[in-house]
Amino acid sequence: MKNSAFFILTFILISCTTDPSLKTLTSTEDGYTYEHVMGDPMKTRIYTLNNGLKVYMSQYKNEPRIQIDIAVKAGGKNDPASHTGLAHYLEHIMFKGTDVFGSLNFKEEAPKLDSIEAMFNYYSTITDSLERVNYYKLIDQFSNDAAKLAIPNEYNKMIAEIGGQGTNAYTTEDRTVYITDVPANELSKFLKIQGARFNKIVPRLFHTELEAVYEEKNRSLDNDYWKVSDALKSELFKNHPYGTQSVIGTIDHLKKPSITEIKKYFATYYRPNNIAICMSGDLEFTPTIKMIEDYFGDWTPNNDLSKWNKILEEPITAPIEKEIWGPEAEFLQIGYRFNGLNSEDYLKTRLIDMILSNSEVGLIDLNLTQKQEVLSAGSYISKYNDYCLHILRGTAKQNQSLQEVKELLLEQVNLLKNGAFDDWLIQAIVNNLKTQYLNGLESNRFRTTEMTLAFTNDIPWGDHIQQIERLEKTSKDELIAFAQENYKENYVVVYKKNGEDVNKTQVSKPEITKLNIERENSSDFHKELLSMDVPKLQPVFINFKDDIERSNVQNVEILSKVNSENDLFQLIYLLDIGKNTNPKLGMAMSYLEYLGSEKYTSEEIKKELFKLGCSFYVSVGEERSYVVIYGLNKNMESATKIIEELLATAQPDHEALELLVDRIQQARADDKKDKSTILWGGLRYYAQYGANNPFSNVLDNYELEQLDPSELIQIIQKITSYPHKILYYGPKTSKEVSAFVAKNHPVPSAFEPIPENKIYEELAIDTGKVYWIDYDMVQTEVVFLSKGAHYDPINIPTATLFNEYIDGSSSVIFEEIREAQGLAYAVFSTYQTPSKVNKSHYLFTYIGTQADKQSVAIDAITNLINNIPASEEAFLTAKSAVLSKLESERITKSAVIWSYLDAQDKGIDYDIRKNIYEKIRTMTLSDLMDFHEKYIKNNNFTTVLIGSKDKIDFQKLAKYGEIKQLSLTELFGYGENAPVELK
Repeated sequence: MKNSAFFILTFILISCTTDPSLKTLTSTEDGYTYEHVMGDPMKTRIYTLNNGLKVYMSQYKNEPRIQIDIAVKAGGKNDPASHTGLAHYLEHIMFKGTDVFGSLNFKEEAPKLDSIEAMFNYYSTITDSLERVNYYKLIDQFSNDAAKLAIPNEYNKMIAEIGGQGTNAYTTEDRTVYITDVPANELSKFLKIQGARFNKIVPRLFHTELEAVYEEKNRSLDNDYWKVSDALKSELFKNHPYGTQSVIGTIDHLKKPSITEIKKYFATYYRPNNIAICMSGDLEFTPTIKMIEDYFGDWTPNNDLSKWNKILEEPITAPIEKEIWGPEAEFLQIGYRFNGLNSEDYLKTRLIDMILSNSEVGLIDLNLTQKQEVLSAGSYISKYNDYCLHILRGTAKQNQSLQEVKELLLEQVNLLKNGAFDDWLIQAIVNNLKTQYLNGLESNRFRTTEMTLAFTNDIPWGDHIQQIERLEKTSKDELIAFAQENYKENYVVVYKKNGEDVNKTQVSKPEITKLNIERENSSDFHKELLSMDVPKLQPVFINFKDDIERSNVQNVEILSKVNSENDLFQLIYLLDIGKNTNPKLGMAMSYLEYLGSEKYTSEEIKKELFKLGCSFYVSVGEERSYVVIYGLNKNMESATKIIEELLATAQPDHEALELLVDRIQQARADDKKDKSTILWGGLRYYAQYGANNPFSNVLDNYELEQLDPSELIQIIQKITSYPHKILYYGPKTSKEVSAFVAKNHPVPSAFEPIPENKIYEELAIDTGKVYWIDYDMVQTEVVFLSKGAHYDPINIPTATLFNEYIDGSSSVIFEEIREAQGLAYAVFSTYQTPSKVNKSHYLFTYIGTQADKQSVAIDAITNLINNIPASEEAFLTAKSAVLSKLESERITKSAVIWSYLDAQDKGIDYDIRKNIYEKIRTMTLSDLMDFHEKYIKNNNFTTVLIGSKDKIDFQKLAKYGEIKQLSLTELFGYGENAPVELK
């Protein structure tokens, strides 16, 4: 790949792109050849090493960090039919280390791991259940012996030490992608780690990680949306692995894991000619590609890698209907099957999808959502390489069947087929997509995701980046013809019903012995990495006086920041009133969505804003509310006039209010069936405040039915008569914003006084208490709350470091609960900083575990919280992680304004990060343990959990306090005249 020339040579290649301004070029700079596309807004370079490794790079110097996605062109569809879940399990194994890190002595460890591999192969042949149990005990014994040579979590420790953030991975049907965001100065260390990581896998600590995968599977079995998706795909794909296989693996295959097959998968697909490194951020092209060549250049390609051949499906000639049962709220999905992402089908279905539902003026939006014909409805595209699915979704309002919702959705499809949509809509959709793309370009993650999709879908970069331009050339007649040809009786509909799933299963828990975690060990590779000399970044903190422009117009304070990057704006009216001020405020703003003004109907308002490339919404929180207008800056005045006129002259609509109340009551019934809302809404707030709390502070159903439209209109029209601030981020200067506000934002001569907020007192936690809700589920989900002191900026540095120590990517919680014992897939603990100066810190600890592991898991995590291991190695890792992140973090753009407001809420007038950085630099392990001793150890805590009554061990749970079962009515704060709640 490398040439001797040190000048830039550019020549035009023949390109398959249709836009002549987006020609693919090949250039050479400093001896490295790359492809690029004229007119590419990301200015992406695509290099190819001699071994076939693709490297996509885009410069975006918003902060000295680089987002890196390493994309493998293989996923669940590449699993052998006899061993589903391999791609996903391999993703987990990739975090376990290699022959050069993750092991104290790989030469000694290797034969032990080979024995375990052979044992798992034999284990998969055993059919007798008792024999399997006994043999697994032998596997557990051998695994514990081998684990003595392992250095658990060393990969995550190294990434944390160099300041890596967002470290994760995901597996889909078509791809497996490894994600990290690293400081630019640490790039060489990161690439050194990855070069070793992708060259060889070592499946150590296999049986405890298998437990984590079991838990991930059990979480999917508790998710009704996941079950509906699986059911839909199983009917749409009778031949293709998209429908015949499961990415996470079937229960039967998970019970018979094969290390040998995982190794074969790695040897086949994890090869440079099947992988791309996608990068965006503060990078320099030539030094970066040189480093990549140094660390990846000797990686051996798979020259025998076969091209995936699409598996064809038979046409669907008649509607297929299926029912799925579960405890969550009822809904339905309708799926149509089309060709994949690299096809004209996808482009046309993307437009059709936006014509049906774009959250503003689609046929579904206006005819069903805006007119409140259903509780909710919309559409989206499930994107795969070989096929795409266009999915319509809907939920029913009171006294409406799912079949009725289905017919309403299909009516919108028929309207589209008949051309019953505005002629201007296609161009308006394209304009809005361009705006979204502009906004996306401000994110490195957006850029690398675009690269990943292009590579893993085999789409030339020039074709990928001009998709929106190709949409723009699609005529209405073309779209109608395509819809008439492809949207027929060829769909699958899945009805999600509320009730017991009689087919519910779970992965059983094998007995495993806890691994002994030794935190002080490091591999030679790790030590060598630490010794590498890299340039040090200096942190940059905000100066609130200089970094925000301030002005005042008619007693309205304006905080503004210039957007020098694009032509987008945000204009926000910020009011210190919320639902704690007036419980009817949220209802009034929900009502506003369905109202017109003196000049426009509600439908006309949505259409006018959409044409302008602008949007607006109102957000009502507990103590603060926002009116938000955003979009293309050139149309800011026109959009603002529409919204100002709506706020001033909103017209009452009795029917709209009746329908809204009806839908809210149904939504409330549905919320009572949502386990996340029950746990993190109802139970959490009940534990913090008692029965009378901010979550339950809502109008009850009787009060809803008594609402007077005129009263809500008065609330709407008075919204800006209270003192408020205006926040602006966009191309205008502070002087221009002031002139704009003076012209377009009328304010009263004197503001009305802000009504007092209702104050909710936090409960003292003097003794342990346990609150629980019965819910039909495989897992049990538990949250522990321990109350700390009120906000004090002096403690924030230590709390920040403590959180990294206990819950960072290399934390002791992760190591002990998941790595050492395999008790959970999801577990975390965080000492949460309050949003206001007069509120308390809380330690929140969460674990979601299989019900038969509940007692062991709860004991393990509570013991860990009270007796945090004191590890100098873990402390130094956490300290390095926090400092590196602060050195590379840059708060810019509108985030500067939000940081200022956050500081004000906490009673400070400076960037707290400066204090955090300076104090942590001199902090010791004893400081951290003193903090734990003073604020956390042996504190009383309240335990809340949600799970199936017959699977909860109440006898063992009793030692954590008095147990009380709560009703959903106690948690949610509204009466029983809502539709029937979960039983």
